[in-house]
Order: sequence, then C-alpha cells, then structure tokens
Amino acid sequence: MDTIFALATSAGKAGVAVIRISGPHAFAAGRALAGDLPKTRVAGLRRLMDQDGMILDEALVLCFEKGASFTGEQVVELQLHGSVAVISQVLRVLSDMPQLRMAEPGEFTRRALTSGQLDLAQVEGLADLIDAETEAQRKQAFRVLSGELGSKAEVWRRDLIRAAALIEATIDFADEDVPVDVSPEVTGLLLDVRGSMAAEISGVEAAERIRSGFEVAIVGAPNVGKSTLLNRLAGRDAAITSEYAGTTRDIIEVRMDIAGLPVTLLDTAGLRETEDHVEAIGIDRARERATAADLRVFLIEEGGSLLMDPQQGDIVLRAKGDLSNAGEEKISGLTGQGVDELVRRVGEILSTRAANVGIATRNRHRSAMMRADESLALAESYISSSFEETDIVAEELRTAIRALETLVGRIDVENLLDEIFSSFCLGK
Repeated sequence: MDTIFALATSAGKAGVAVIRISGPHAFAAGRALAGDLPKTRVAGLRRLMDQDGMILDEALVLCFEKGASFTGEQVVELQLHGSVAVISQVLRVLSDMPQLRMAEPGEFTRRALTSGQLDLAQVEGLADLIDAETEAQRKQAFRVLSGELGSKAEVWRRDLIRAAALIEATIDFADEDVPVDVSPEVTGLLLDVRGSMAAEISGVEAAERIRSGFEVAIVGAPNVGKSTLLNRLAGRDAAITSEYAGTTRDIIEVRMDIAGLPVTLLDTAGLRETEDHVEAIGIDRARERATAADLRVFLIEEGGSLLMDPQQGDIVLRAKGDLSNAGEEKISGLTGQGVDELVRRVGEILSTRAANVGIATRNRHRSAMMRADESLALAESYISSSFEETDIVAEELRTAIRALETLVGRIDVENLLDEIFSSFCLGK
C-alpha cells in the first residue's frame, strides 16, 4: 500500500501539532527528516531537516513497528511546535518524497479496519468519541471503541458456528461417530443468542438518543413565557421575547448538557387558533415537533388549558410563577424561580430512559441483529416442528451468521470444518 501522511491534530496555531506517517516507507521518510530514529514506542527529540539541510523544527519523534500501531502498519509520528509555518513546511517536505502521498479523509482509520486493528463497530465508536460533547456520550463511545460490541458479537458468532457445526455434522457425517440428536444443544444455543441479542436491540433507541441527543420541547400558549424560559436555561438571548403574542413562529433550538446527557431544548410557537397563515404554519410545526420530542415541558397560566395531551413523564408547570401565589409547581424564566428544579427533573427523567442503554448504538447494529434474529427464529421453528429439515436449519444459521458479519469479520467454511473436526474427532 501507499505510504500516507497527514496532520493528525486540528489545523491552525497550537502548542503542539502531530503529523502521522503510515505505510511501508514510513521509517524511511522519518529517517530522511530526522536522521536516526528512536527505538520503537520510545519518544526521542530530533531535529527535522529538509533535503537541503535546513532545520525545520525540533520535534519529538515516536515510531511504531508493523502490527503495533493504530493502522497496523509502520507508523512515525512527529510532534511539532504548532506553528502554521512549521506544519506547512514539514508537510511540503513530505509531499516532495516520491513514495509518499497525502492521506485521504479517514484513511488512517480505514487502514486500521483493513488490518484488523479495529472492527467496524470500533471505527464507529472512534467517530463518536471524537464528536462526544457530554460525559454520557464519551462513556458510550469509549465502550464501543474498546471493542465491547465486537466481543459480544463474537460470542454470538461462536455459538452460531457451534450450532451450525452440529447441524452440518448430521448432514455431512451421518455415518460417523457423531451425536444422533443434536437438537437440544442447538436449540439451547439459539435461545441464548436470541435472548442476548434481544437485550441489545431493546437498548439501541436509548443509545441513539445519547449519541444524537434528547429533545425537550417547551410547549404552551402564546406569551406564556416559553422564550424567556429558554433564554434563562441557555444563559443567553437565544430567542426573541416580547409582550406581543406570536413572536416565536419557527422552532428555536438550544443545545445543552443536562446530567451529562446531550439535550436540545426546543422553543416552539405558541399554541392557539389563528387566521395568520404564517403563524399557523409555525403552530403546526410546533405540534409536530413537540409530539416527536422525547419530553415536553408544558407551561400553563392560571385558567389556561394544555392545548395538547401530555404524554407519560411530561412536566406541567404553572407559568410566570413570580406573579402567582398558587400552590402548584411554578416556574419563572424571568426571575429563575423553579428553573434549577426543572433542570434536575429533566435530568432524572432522561437519565432513567437512558439507563437501559446497551452497547449497540446505531440503527445499522439493530438492523443486523434483527436480521440475524429473524433467521434464528425460522431455524428454531423448523427444529421444534421436525428435525428432518436440517438443510433448511443449516441455511438459516448461515444467514444469521452472515448478518452478524456486519458487526464482526467474515466467516467461511473453514470455521465450520474446524469446529466439526475438533468437536467430534472424526479421524478423517
């Protein structure tokens, strides 16, 4: 493969900048810049020079041998002073080397996947970790990056290979010394895998919410204080406030970190009957977005109505609590009364909903597991009805294994043969 290089840290002035070189000619490129290289995985201070002997910078140089780097290839990392001029010159010198080229977006990670340093789920976890804004996102992304999903999928895969091996043995080696009735063990393996996958499938929605963010809609009549409350929660004037009803006509979004969870607050148009065509569009959008949100905070004035039905877990508060002596739960975006309590309640509700999160975090993961589960359900039905249809059972097991290949690596017939021969000592 080509030897590639790129700036691994953000562009622009910084204290330190890292340039990564990866590929079969990485060490040669490092020696061309730094002279002798330090021992692998031991950082060494070196002067970097161009082809004319001009000093470019003093840098820490770190080398990784093939098989022990992020990409699985020879890697040299140059930790430079983060000057725009230094970075530019070092990149220029590298680009002049005939056996090197600039890396394409994501190419280092692509090579890590190709070399087996990361599986596909870990690649997704790495992307999520880079994008993480909250503690919950960081924890979830790191679990995926550390290989938990791949490890669990590998256990499922191993059990399905065992089940397939038992079935294949009854088909291909019927006259050999193998168990006559393998259905109890096969059925047990399928039940275990399906139960474990079901738990992960049920947690995908919560995991997706942690990854992309929960939505909390502030709902109420016009001029009830929704925009004032949003501004108080955001700590800035995110929405226009006015004594005139109908000021908010489109949905205003503010991203926040609540209880370590990513939350988008939605300030929606006031709900009422109106003949203003533009305002009516905003109200329709407000209803749709509020209905689709994960949680709604209803603000209601004394004598007012909710204007739409709350869902389970929604919060209903008396608006403009600074002007009311009523005993109900009150809030005031103007004075801050009740705002801390609202944030606490929102955090508790969303944390509870996120509690059943699994390690599968994307629709792609759910889709793969559901396809596998459908095939296993069919295999199970054929086993329970009659064990004469072993060829159909075997095919459904192979289909399930192929579905799980989107989470882990490929599987071929050698895996089945290895399991058969090692398990049953066929002596062939």
